[in-house]
Amino acid sequence: MTIGIHELLMPTSASANPLIPAVADIVWSAVVFAILLVFFWLKVLPNFKKNIDARTEAIEGRLAQAEKAQAEAAAKTANIEAEQAEARAEAAQIRESARAEGAAILAELKEQASLEAARMTETAKKQIEAERQSAIISLRAEVDLASSVVAQNLKEDKNASSIVSGFLADLEKDSKKN
Repeated sequence: MTIGIHELLMPTSASANPLIPAVADIVWSAVVFAILLVFFWLKVLPNFKKNIDARTEAIEGRLAQAEKAQAEAAAKTANIEAEQAEARAEAAQIRESARAEGAAILAELKEQASLEAARMTETAKKQIEAERQSAIISLRAEVDLASSVVAQNLKEDKNASSIVSGFLADLEKDSKKN
């Protein structure tokens, strides 16, 4: 009971192999397969390809929008950085002008203070000089009074007269020097 390959491939009517389908089944299966293949090739595959292409196009569009948005964000960032640099430069300029203005005001105040000090010094000198002159006049009046008293007491004494005259001459020399 050995079965050869030939018998397997060419079944006899009496002994049919259950693993190999009948020729009619193979033909009808091939026809159905061809019909399904054509249907899928002509109807399903183009729709599937269309969906894939639409998805690809949508993804590429979103990528382009994202790149555009990224470029706009970079441009806005560059603008903001430029505006910040401009604002910093303006702030530095304002600080420098404020420093210069402060230095000018300080110099002006120092000059006004020195002028005021010089004026006050001059006023004080004039007041001191006026008081000195007043003291000299008062002293002369007292010396004249004293000399007249001494002269009356020492009318005959020539020595006393020369002492008073010398003293008055010294006072006059001191007043002329100052």
